[in-house]
Amino acid sequence: MYKDEGKVTKWEVAGIFWIVIVGSLLHFTYDWSGKLTIIGMFSPINESVWEHLKLGYWSLVFFTIIEYWFIRKHTTGFFWAKFLGIFTMELFIILFFYTYTFFTKKEILFLDILSFIIGAILCQFISMKIMKKRVSYRLNIIGLLLFTLLGLSLIYFTFYPLKLPIFMDSNNGSYGID
Repeated sequence: MYKDEGKVTKWEVAGIFWIVIVGSLLHFTYDWSGKLTIIGMFSPINESVWEHLKLGYWSLVFFTIIEYWFIRKHTTGFFWAKFLGIFTMELFIILFFYTYTFFTKKEILFLDILSFIIGAILCQFISMKIMKKRVSYRLNIIGLLLFTLLGLSLIYFTFYPLKLPIFMDSNNGSYGID
């Protein structure tokens, strides 16, 4: 355990609400912007599973920028925790989506929203648990690099998606940004 666990816990719980609210708003920002390319880097540009991973990632990034200044002295593993949290969230959403659609043979909006909310809870729970442990400086830096790499991959595959189902818009079969 590490310093002031209560402070870490409060921030991580607040992060659940932040991720769900800001992530939900991010779903619409690309269309609201008139489909500006720069907004499409941080907001889904179509209805593919991959593009919807941006909702959790970028809402967490915005929260992390604020949170870091308030709890950085209360943990040694901030970035490692954030990487493991968001990785867990993204993996859960992907596995949940492909599992339920395998059985139902269709997408169900309620289940997609539910997976996002559960993913946010998992993200922050994992993050909280890791932040309360002593983490080496090197591992924390690796976490920051992996966290950044994930964000860059979300942007990259918006412009250069692979022709795989995870990148395909379920509404029209298109890939990537126009």
